[in-house]
Amino acid sequence: MALAGFLAATFLVAGISTTFTVSAIPTWYATLAKPSFNPPNSIFGPVWTLLYALMAVAAWLVWRLPDVPFRRGVPGVLGKRRVALFWFGIQLIANFLWSFVFFGHRQLGLSVVEIAFLWVAVAVTMLLFFRLRQAAGWLFVPYLAWVSFASVLNFAIWRLN
Repeated sequence: MALAGFLAATFLVAGISTTFTVSAIPTWYATLAKPSFNPPNSIFGPVWTLLYALMAVAAWLVWRLPDVPFRRGVPGVLGKRRVALFWFGIQLIANFLWSFVFFGHRQLGLSVVEIAFLWVAVAVTMLLFFRLRQAAGWLFVPYLAWVSFASVLNFAIWRLN
């Protein structure tokens, strides 16, 4: 049941993000100058579908663990599992915001800044997941790789336009 919740949350973000991209791709995005390494538009949907599924499974694997208190815990400080899941939420919000900024508001320069924040959020989440459950961390590796590539692509598109 919890896995279904994580899948629903990640694909809800994907679905809302798609509302910004679907109309912009054949119109505004098609008019932008793009670097030679820009993949065909048909690649993005399947890649993101896989990545959203992997990140949901990773979060579920971490959620299933018992909460691990900090060694020198301060009253009121969240446990390691909760911190990792908090960062999962942060990166999911950052993921949504990138689509909103890039496709929704067509702010190429700001989208470079936002994708840098997304990259940091994904990297932090991945590291926290690795510390709690190796499999969850490994499930984030393709996501970080793709966001790394997307960051370079985003920067190149900004520079060309």
